[in-house]
Amino acid sequence: MNPYGERLDKTTVRFTRLLPGPIERVWRYLTDGDERAKWLAGGSTELAVNGIVELKFHNASLSPLPDDPPPEKYCGLPEKMSFSGQVTRCDPPRLLAHTWESDGDYSEVEYVLSEQDDKVLLVITHARLNRDELLSVCGGWHAHLDILGDVLDGQTPRAFWKRHTILEAEYESRMGLTEV
Repeated sequence: MNPYGERLDKTTVRFTRLLPGPIERVWRYLTDGDERAKWLAGGSTELAVNGIVELKFHNASLSPLPDDPPPEKYCGLPEKMSFSGQVTRCDPPRLLAHTWESDGDYSEVEYVLSEQDDKVLLVITHARLNRDELLSVCGGWHAHLDILGDVLDGQTPRAFWKRHTILEAEYESRMGLTEV
């Protein structure tokens, strides 16, 4: 399975990972703020249509390994950032979709889980991204999903910013994405 995100159209990317199950465990890592904080972002999720999703990022805290500081282009951002959204679809433990609001605009994220023997196939589709966001989002999701895999496998999570920097360069080359 290719760990790289696939660009579906000008505004949409999709990531696929085969993770250790069971499905209820992976669902918990998507929806429980304490578990999600180990690989992506903390914050609460109201598991009902129109429920609120809080995403409280602190990327430097995802790994105990020494991490380089954020690359220069991200140095002006706060170390901790928060975003919110609204649940648009929810069918536990198989589907969660929500908006992701940022600077008055929003994108849409969908998580689909399916059982594959003792594994769980996770498909994340992030849509309504503008051109400026694509490169960062591709590097970000890929790095965060690598950390999720580490956490679920009981391994020490990788350092986020080191991984993100490498992945952004790879996505720029693979998809012809450059910042505008």
